[in-house]
Amino acid sequence: MFIATLIAAGRLGDSDLARAAEIAGGGEPRWIDEGDAADLLLGPVEDWRDLRDRLEAGLPGVDVVVQPAETREKRLFVADMDSTMIGQECIDELADFAGKKKEIAAVTERAMQGEIDFEEALHARVAALNGLGVGCLERCRTERVTHNDGARTLVQTMRARGAATLLVTGGFHDFADPLAAELGFEEVRANHLESMYGHLTGRVTGAIVDAAAKARSLVELRDQLGLAKGEVLAIGDGANDAPMIEEAGLGVSFHGKPKLEAIAAARIRHNDLTALLWAQGIPRKEWAAG
Repeated sequence: MFIATLIAAGRLGDSDLARAAEIAGGGEPRWIDEGDAADLLLGPVEDWRDLRDRLEAGLPGVDVVVQPAETREKRLFVADMDSTMIGQECIDELADFAGKKKEIAAVTERAMQGEIDFEEALHARVAALNGLGVGCLERCRTERVTHNDGARTLVQTMRARGAATLLVTGGFHDFADPLAAELGFEEVRANHLESMYGHLTGRVTGAIVDAAAKARSLVELRDQLGLAKGEVLAIGDGANDAPMIEEAGLGVSFHGKPKLEAIAAARIRHNDLTALLWAQGIPRKEWAAG
């Protein structure tokens, strides 16, 4: 049995549910939260990606998640940080303190689009920060970084329902560790910026958290917890999240780049992060306080 979840917070109507059933060739509509999200209960689906694409095309402004019913609520949540759980790319904002935001942001965009190697791009961008005072890290974090809407509600709700949580990023511990504490993530994987005498050296230390390392972190924790692939939810926005997304039962592109959208099981384009709670069938009355 499959479920197609339709999500359009404050904008979903009975006519949308009827249209979805028409596109799917049947199904039983059922509200999760009236006006916000609903399920279309289906039988076996031969090509769920094709159905998802047709529903997205036929319901503009509605996010659609098509998945098997039996593994709907997840036991492990793995998330990217920059432009996913937060609204910024931390290295771009940090580069602004060095007067180099425009040039660094251009490299970041190319890396996220998958046009250049992530590790190469990381080293080039970090090198541009050589000599920047470490005090700028905290200033950048407190002055520039903001949670994406629904971030804390999503993490806290999944934690309260027994799911394990992992924040994994090609960014830096200086940003990821405080963010994890604020949102409620239990574990963090990130890169380390090297500093000496109160200034950044323009280098990273230790193993690089790149696309392969992100996927490996998910698989290692999934195996450690004894979970099946179908019990895992992963979310990201860039091409470097693709291997991680493919290791999850529900891999989600959140306002993502084309290369990630092409392989993701679900694409959140119109709603905030709480869409992932509706995707799991969790009504608003059961959400943790954000």
